[in-house]
Amino acid sequence: MLALIAAVAAAVAVVALTAFLFRKLGTEDRDPGGPSTGHAGAMLSALFLLVFAIAIIVPWTTADAARQNTFAEGQAAVETYWAAGDLPEADKMWIRQSLNDYVRFVVRDEWPLMAEGRMSPEGGARLDALRNRIDAADLDANAKAQVLDKVEELSASRSRRAADAGTTPPAGLLWLTVLTGIVVIIFPFLAGARPRGLTLVPLMAMAGMLGVGIYLTWDISHAFAGALAVGPEALQAALQEFQRIAGSA
Repeated sequence: MLALIAAVAAAVAVVALTAFLFRKLGTEDRDPGGPSTGHAGAMLSALFLLVFAIAIIVPWTTADAARQNTFAEGQAAVETYWAAGDLPEADKMWIRQSLNDYVRFVVRDEWPLMAEGRMSPEGGARLDALRNRIDAADLDANAKAQVLDKVEELSASRSRRAADAGTTPPAGLLWLTVLTGIVVIIFPFLAGARPRGLTLVPLMAMAGMLGVGIYLTWDISHAFAGALAVGPEALQAALQEFQRIAGSA
């Protein structure tokens, strides 16, 4: 924070010093449409567009990656369910029921928590219990290793989902979007322009559009909440696949 304040102060000081040194050269620029205003306005617009683009692109790519990770998790759950089919009947039924309960828990109970950037510790405990049960069972070594590998894939997918749930753009980026948006809106007035009547219409339209855009940057800042929220469709599809596999056995 101190470095940020120092950088802003240094930039303002450069402008003040330059204005002082060159005050005797050239002519005063008091025109709201003059070169000083035009240069500052163009740079402020470019800065806003840069910050706004980053605030949109970062959450968009995060949400896209989170959506792909949930499909990978659903596929890992289905493959684990299939792999359990080679185990003795009692172990197969316990593992498949545990998988079914785990996925239902994630869809029903854990997904709402992820909108707040949190994960339930119960989900991890369920996977640990499943892994420990398989590891302790007296099973064929190859069959056990195959199921354990699939459970590890499922656990790794869960870890990626936890990382996605906790990922948001830097808070400073969102506030900088708001700040630059406000400055762009009021800049004509700061430059000395005093629009009246119909000349206010395009300014108000621009302000309205900027307001909508800034709201969207906040709304999509989390992968599991807002307009780009990733839903549990992949895991719901896994539950349907569980039923199909059990019915075809």
